Amino acid sequence: MAVDKNMNILVVDDYQTMIRIIKNLLKQLGFINIDEATDGGAALEKIGAKAYGLIISDWNMEPMTGLDLLKNVRGSGNKVPFIMVTAESKTENVIAAKEAGVNNYIVKPFNADTLKTKLTSVLGEF
Repeated sequence: MAVDKNMNILVVDDYQTMIRIIKNLLKQLGFINIDEATDGGAALEKIGAKAYGLIISDWNMEPMTGLDLLKNVRGSGNKVPFIMVTAESKTENVIAAKEAGVNNYIVKPFNADTLKTKLTSVLGEF
């Protein structure tokens, strides 16, 4: 099945520059419907109001971390594909994210090729 490049995508990061970078990379890959949130609480509001086909979230945010956001999303029964982005590649973090139901994990810095590889593993070929 082909990946729907018109799906709604939510990018969550407390650093506006990182949101801009991820949005630009997604646009380079052909995705156009990209929303943003600067913290987990705002992300949960958006997720409650709109159906998303993918969530890309930073790990290190205040007051709600990306891991807490993931746990909230999964706790509500939402199976939306979820990719965690972090500057830390600690094994315990990767394990914690996997246990919480993350679909994939990207370590910063990354480029369009890395993002496409991770998206393909989660969404399928496009």
